[in-house]
Amino acid sequence: MSDKRFSRAEVASYNQKDNVVLIIHNHVYDVKAFLDEHPGGHEVLVNVVGKDASEDFDDIGHSLDAKELMKKYRIGELVDEDKTPEKKRPQYNNVTTVKEEGFLAAWKLPIFLGIIATVVWQYFFN
Repeated sequence: MSDKRFSRAEVASYNQKDNVVLIIHNHVYDVKAFLDEHPGGHEVLVNVVGKDASEDFDDIGHSLDAKELMKKYRIGELVDEDKTPEKKRPQYNNVTTVKEEGFLAAWKLPIFLGIIATVVWQYFFN
């Protein structure tokens, strides 16, 4: 089954009374049933009815669960001539980890200061 195709003009014609339709990354969503559940409040969604909310969506930094939930409200996609090229979004699943020697190096100063404090304490108070 192929997605229903929408033009940007068609999406822009929707109003918030009957449908809360918006565009995110060239896909069209009707989120009317999600208004009361949206953690950011329904106003956030109502303010972008009929518009491309891709940038707003990315700026907030939605979780993987939220992105999975979106699939439930997808009703189609934009026609090819109305699609915008996808911007390269950062991938956070390839986060580099701190090297172990870097981690140990970060503890050298606190350990050194602790040893000095112990020696000074022993010298002056014992």
